Amino acid sequence: MVFDQKKFQKLVKKSTPKVSKPVINSHRLLMFPIVLIALLTASCGSLPKESAEAQSRRPGGRNPGNSVTAVDVAIARTKALTNPADYIGNTTPFRTVSVRSQVEGRLIALNLDIGDTVKRGQVISQLDDVLLQTSLQQAEAEKATSQSEVARAKTQVSNAQAEVEKARLELLQAQSDSQRQQKLFKEGAISEQTAQQAKTTAQTSQKALQATIERVRTEKQAVEAAQGRVFAQQAIVKAAKERLSYSRLISPITGVVAEKITEPGNLLQPGNEVIKIADLSRIKVIVQVSELELGKIQVGQSVQVRLDAFPDQNIIGRVARISPTADPIARLIPVEVVIPNSGGKIGSGLLARVNFTTETPERVVVSEAAINSKARETQTEMNTGKIFIVQEQGGKTTVQERSVTLGKKADDKVEILSGLQPGERYIVRSSKSLKDGETVKLSILSEKKVDSK
Repeated sequence: MVFDQKKFQKLVKKSTPKVSKPVINSHRLLMFPIVLIALLTASCGSLPKESAEAQSRRPGGRNPGNSVTAVDVAIARTKALTNPADYIGNTTPFRTVSVRSQVEGRLIALNLDIGDTVKRGQVISQLDDVLLQTSLQQAEAEKATSQSEVARAKTQVSNAQAEVEKARLELLQAQSDSQRQQKLFKEGAISEQTAQQAKTTAQTSQKALQATIERVRTEKQAVEAAQGRVFAQQAIVKAAKERLSYSRLISPITGVVAEKITEPGNLLQPGNEVIKIADLSRIKVIVQVSELELGKIQVGQSVQVRLDAFPDQNIIGRVARISPTADPIARLIPVEVVIPNSGGKIGSGLLARVNFTTETPERVVVSEAAINSKARETQTEMNTGKIFIVQEQGGKTTVQERSVTLGKKADDKVEILSGLQPGERYIVRSSKSLKDGETVKLSILSEKKVDSK
């Protein structure tokens, strides 16, 4: 509004009455401001049309016909169209071994506690072995006795063999004498009785030789029996030594003490549990999988495992075993997944999320609202659409319409197979319909372009 000072003064003179006497009229004083305001309002309302148009063209004046369309802009990025489903399970040791006593005895030493690391072959506890030592000594003594019996039997065999040799020589001599006496008898040099005696002596020597040979056989059997007793006693000694070795409890694996069952001073019976050792070199995760998803899983398949305890780590495991039986009510199949634990940080009982989805190439994913609404009716069949790309040149922000090839859709999102590259900025939504090359302005919700420098 332009204020005309001369016109205002003329109006004030016309509206002011002439007073001959300096008399103050309170009623006229009250009316004067009202009249003045009315005149000012009439004067402002009667400004020339050119002044109003000039005012509208001034900076700050509004011109609805030339307003710029506001748009929301996003940056194209590659990602998965949908978040794959996770199966929940708990971490367990790859194997757990229960160390038990194999003999009766009082536990006199157990210097391990929960969480301690043990090596394979390490002595972890000691039992009282006095009775076991006594049994071993008795078995060794009986073994020595049996060995002495073997030695005596072998001596008897040697003696019998010597007698056999003597009897053989005597037989040869008797047979020679008998032949000579028979010859002399035929020549008439000796009597028949003398010849017959020589023959009888040879026959007696033959029987004596056979008796000594039988004695050798008997003595050899005695040796074999004594040796059998020695072998049996050696087995008893070996068993006694084995039982004695059971007085020392040895770790069968390398692992960590997971549970401590008893304390030193307690009397243990064969089969009593002492500690549990967990092998944490690898970790097992058992999840329940629906029978509908079982066809997508196979033994040896790589899977992704995430632990809530270590959210920044993405662990790659493999399917080690698929149970052959399913829960008859829930129709769920246990699937065992094994993950590495080289650092030993992963313990038992942690929450694990297993994803069986195979690796697929990620594509550019945009909101379906970004696709040009005019082509939305035909894009389902043609698998194509239009999208607006943001361009900045000479301080102006314009849009460029571009054709894109569409892929899969899910959750109001769509894959872009071609036509849009990662890092390009595109229009998500606008205040009104856009045209190719139109100038736009970015809303406060728009993503800012990241400086590559």
